[in-house]
Amino acid sequence: MENGEVYRATTEAHPGPGRGPRSGLAAYFTLSRLTGFRRLKLLELVLSLLAFICEEVVSQCTLCGGLYFFEFVSCSAFLLSLLILIVYCTPVYDRVDPAKVKSSDFFITLGTGLVLLVASIIFALTHDNTITEIAAIVFGFLASLAYLTDFSFMLREKCKEPQQRKGDAVVRREYTEPLNA
Repeated sequence: MENGEVYRATTEAHPGPGRGPRSGLAAYFTLSRLTGFRRLKLLELVLSLLAFICEEVVSQCTLCGGLYFFEFVSCSAFLLSLLILIVYCTPVYDRVDPAKVKSSDFFITLGTGLVLLVASIIFALTHDNTITEIAAIVFGFLASLAYLTDFSFMLREKCKEPQQRKGDAVVRREYTEPLNA
């Protein structure tokens, strides 16, 4: 038996569309929707993760309330950033209403930025001057700055969009629909 006959039955000459360099989960992930200021989402994700990791390395504390609050907020910020990135970068975005995604992103970014800023301030006031605590605080402040910058870009974009009033939609509907329908 020749080698060609042995491998012919199990080897595909032309793999199908589901195989190749971008197969599996990588085939569903794209960064094409992260244009312009939306690239700040990646920075928010990395900075909140770094803040959380640095905070987790802290081995002891004297006033632990600020540390625990910062731990909760930085972990929540990371997970919310990851969730928003998953929605923007996968086919999930095509299945949901883009206006609802933008609205959710708008309020999540504002809330996360403000709460992370407050948590960073509280942790800065109660830390024990270790290098990991200082690094966590710096990353927390930088992450909150990234969130609030992202929010300001979204707010500016939202203010540029034309606002449709509820009365306008009713008036237009009255003229386009027959009266006996």
